[in-house]
Amino acid sequence: MNGPAGRSLGRRKRADLFFRALAAASAAAVILALLLILGTILWKAVPALSLSMLTRTPKGGFYLGREGGILNAIVGSLELALGATALAFLLSLPLALYLNLYKDRSSKTAAWTRFSLDVLWGVPSIVYGAFGFIVMLALGLRASLLAGILTVALLEFPIMCRAIDEVLRLVPRELREASDSLGATRFETAFRVFTRQAAPGILTGVLLAFGRGIGDAASVLFTAGFADRVPASLGDPAATLPLAIFFQLGTPFPEVQQRAYASAAVLTLIILLVSLAGRTAGRKADRNVVK
Repeated sequence: MNGPAGRSLGRRKRADLFFRALAAASAAAVILALLLILGTILWKAVPALSLSMLTRTPKGGFYLGREGGILNAIVGSLELALGATALAFLLSLPLALYLNLYKDRSSKTAAWTRFSLDVLWGVPSIVYGAFGFIVMLALGLRASLLAGILTVALLEFPIMCRAIDEVLRLVPRELREASDSLGATRFETAFRVFTRQAAPGILTGVLLAFGRGIGDAASVLFTAGFADRVPASLGDPAATLPLAIFFQLGTPFPEVQQRAYASAAVLTLIILLVSLAGRTAGRKADRNVVK
């Protein structure tokens, strides 16, 4: 094909080829970066990984290269992240449902609420840690698992709420109208229609917040504390894997630094297992979604 039409078609084909190549290069860069990170961590972690390290708490002289493990940090991280995620979910889901069922799209209240959540999402985690520390001192509390859960829940709340909100905004309005026409109340529409329709996306938002919470160190540095034992109550200080990595890398002993990479490998494995479990649960929840 000759003439202007032929030249235009050729430009479109070249542009399409360019952007396809750019997309492929971007995907390859992401995969390569992931493999490099995982490979480096595992390569450094293998010499220190052992069953005893995963099933024992630190002993005297652990940070000098002596015996012990990171069981306290594993249990503390799971307890803290699960508690914070559950608390953030109890706050996020009702607010997201309120913004989508009780407020119109043009509502200024909804717009300002979403703007505030976006600002909170961008606040550095160390600021949340400082705020939690100030509140902890004002209430006369000490560094503990409870203080860490409250701080991390505040960190996770805007992430989870905005993720759930965006998913609920994609629910077809026809479903709400059909539910209203059948005489359902707003509450029934919210929990029997909207949440079932948006269940896979809600689960993704919860996992996104959980991953942020279990991997954050700055927000729990002054609030959760650190201990060589597994916390027996909410009032006890709790070790976490990010802080264990931080303290172990800060020592001048190569053996202890290897344990830091082993802790990082365990943390990565936990997030991987949670993500795989979430994808499996998401597929099951997807059966209730109206296509």
